[in-house]
Amino acid sequence: MKKGFLLLLVVLTISCSGDDFVKQDNVESKIVVEGWIEEGDFAQVFLSSSIPVTNVIDSANVLNHVIRSAKITISDGQTSEVLRVKNDKDRIPPFVYFGSTLKGEAGKEYSLKIEYLNRIVEAKTTIPKSVTLKSAAYVKKNPADTTGYVFVKFDDPVAEKNYYQVATKIDGKEAIFVPAFYGNLDDRNFQEASVSMQVNRGVLLFPRAKFTPYFADGDVIFVKLRTQNKDALDFWNSWQNEIVNSKNPIYPSNTSLKSNIKGGIGIWAGYGHSTIIVKTPSKK
Repeated sequence: MKKGFLLLLVVLTISCSGDDFVKQDNVESKIVVEGWIEEGDFAQVFLSSSIPVTNVIDSANVLNHVIRSAKITISDGQTSEVLRVKNDKDRIPPFVYFGSTLKGEAGKEYSLKIEYLNRIVEAKTTIPKSVTLKSAAYVKKNPADTTGYVFVKFDDPVAEKNYYQVATKIDGKEAIFVPAFYGNLDDRNFQEASVSMQVNRGVLLFPRAKFTPYFADGDVIFVKLRTQNKDALDFWNSWQNEIVNSKNPIYPSNTSLKSNIKGGIGIWAGYGHSTIIVKTPSKK
């Protein structure tokens, strides 16, 4: 099995196939967007069409719903860039639209425009200021254990309103950063400015091995603290709720996912970020 990608194939009671949209009972399939731009980095966007509940959900069927021929333009109000698409064999689906000239800057607003067939899909986001991740450590409950959790520490700026997401990536096992389970945070819930928390691994689609919420000896773990906007927090919380309710992240129990996409569904998010690499003990 190839390394999995994260998410956004929202399962709806709608019929569609490949890059073609068809109607059933006067209901049209939707364009599903998962896109982001981080401070100091270029935009990335995944596009697909919504999958009917009657379809088998596997990596082969996912490929049938990938959109590879859209025109995607991002802009900061002064500079615009049309994203290119490339094949990335480490991801499922293995196609990502990417930028190469317009880097994200904190405080700036970025618009997204997708033109596909007779559709226009649009969204806007801003990049919040980054907050530094002070430390990240691999901790076991017992020294003899071969698995453990990551604990992170950071200081929440008292004079600012912030929303966060903690995400992790295991080198050689995961191709992307995966949002930690219960890793979406609103600073109104913090008891004090100094934050310390346990990080549980998030759910990855089509993993190479059985999912476990912990990390293991031998892992090299990239831990990322993202600052995000309220619409991104709402989206990821609603996605997490679907996982909890249905026990299956690609077959949500309902279609109540929050979205900031006009003309489609999904998320276009700007992130600030800070990353620490955690090295665990060698596997015995």
